[in-house]
Amino acid sequence: MSDRYGEFVQSSLGKKVAKNLGLPLPVTLDRFEAGEPLVRGSVLVGRADGDDKNISASVARILADLHAEVYVNSSDDIKDALADAGIEAKANTGGDDKFKALVFDASNISNADQLKEVYAFFHSEARRVEQSGRVVIVGRPPENITDIEASLAQRALEGFVKSVGKEFKRGITAQLVYVEEGAEQNLDSTLRFFTSARSAYVSGQVVRISKGNEVEVDWTQPLGGKTMLVTGASRGIGEAISRVLAREGAHVICLDLPQQQADLQNVASQISGSVLTVDITSEDAGKEIAEAAQKRGGLDAVIHNAGITRDKTLAKMDESKWDTVMDINLGSVARLNSYLLENDVLNDDARIVCVSSISGIAGNMGQTNYATSKAGVIGLVDATAPQLDSNAKGMTINAVAPGFIETQMTAAIPFAIRESGRRMNSMSQGGIPVDVAETIAWLASPAAGGLNGNTVRVCGQSLLGA
Repeated sequence: MSDRYGEFVQSSLGKKVAKNLGLPLPVTLDRFEAGEPLVRGSVLVGRADGDDKNISASVARILADLHAEVYVNSSDDIKDALADAGIEAKANTGGDDKFKALVFDASNISNADQLKEVYAFFHSEARRVEQSGRVVIVGRPPENITDIEASLAQRALEGFVKSVGKEFKRGITAQLVYVEEGAEQNLDSTLRFFTSARSAYVSGQVVRISKGNEVEVDWTQPLGGKTMLVTGASRGIGEAISRVLAREGAHVICLDLPQQQADLQNVASQISGSVLTVDITSEDAGKEIAEAAQKRGGLDAVIHNAGITRDKTLAKMDESKWDTVMDINLGSVARLNSYLLENDVLNDDARIVCVSSISGIAGNMGQTNYATSKAGVIGLVDATAPQLDSNAKGMTINAVAPGFIETQMTAAIPFAIRESGRRMNSMSQGGIPVDVAETIAWLASPAAGGLNGNTVRVCGQSLLGA
């Protein structure tokens, strides 16, 4: 559904009216296009003073592989790490240069006073970030640090990043990536995602990277040769997920209800995928999925996207509305995961990605059933991740939590509520299905072995639950 207000403020008259009245000013977000460089502009890189240079070395290696144009401040010793990676960094002279991304290694910050280095780096560059620019800070997980001062300093970065995401506006995103010591080699997929147009509607997020299997990938087709199952694939977000996974090289098994077969067949034929018509709540759902997967040598990823809403306030909600939502959105996911894991349907280094919702984080009026089911999905991820960590097969599980995404479902929401959903985030607009799909493709990548147990919001940094 079109966003009439968003289109209006793109015009010179609309922009002037909105600015004079203090109304939201959404911009057209950069989104990924095939053939475009992953980072569409120059990158300013910095690091806090200290002895730990491991994260800087990984950042330099990744930027070199991206062939990014890199700038540094004259006093910054990150130049050595960049030079070791073969990057001849340019000097940041503080002139008219604009930056598409600012990347700062904060791993050496170990007390409150040293947080001044974060302020100093970003204060002077805040107005030099391009529209749809990227801010990424990389630090160490505070929960892994025994020194109280160092732990509080690393935890403080979260407040800084979330504030930047709300201040910079103009489609600029801000993220915090905590990298466990020894997991620096697992930073690749995350830094590529957060510095690119693929993360257009993801902002204010905190992601943790732990040690995981390092899998070499062809970054032009990172999912090449993989088989991935998407539930609820016939339309909306599920269709977008299927298309993006196929674009990245995966063979997609598109699953939906038998009554959706025509739409499902249309999607699958366009992406050279397979069709599987199954009711995921049925007793034989796991077995039918396993049989389809076995024909292709097992599954490399399963995307639990299928879900429904049956909205009513709790007092007016009949038992069937509660039971149906809980069974489809949560119960079936838990049962399918158990079956697929217990029967070795998932290959080594397989990825499980669950679709939760902002409602599962913040709650929502008239959605006690839906919010409960989606909060349960996050609980499922939290509980499963440690088990996968210990099974030595390199599997991971993560979740995405979409906010207001422009779909047929949100188009049916009453006008006032729909407009509130669109504007109450740092982007002042709704996302689109491909924003969720791009995030899932990142988490489903073989290179995402260090990502386990994360819930990433795809909500434009919604004010709800922030």
